[in-house]
Amino acid sequence: MDAFTAGLLQRIRATESDLSRARDEGDEFLVDVEQGELDDLRRLAAEHGVQVGATSV
Repeated sequence: MDAFTAGLLQRIRATESDLSRARDEGDEFLVDVEQGELDDLRRLAAEHGVQVGATSV
């Protein structure tokens, strides 16, 4: 796995965790921000052929 792929997958995992925490805390604004970030990261992964796999969020 190259550095780009590893870094992208790590950012996706971190953002999923942040999104989950925002949902648990009921912070709707932060949920929107984190969901937007996650959508962007997943789109970037798809554009570069990076398999993201199943997500917990």
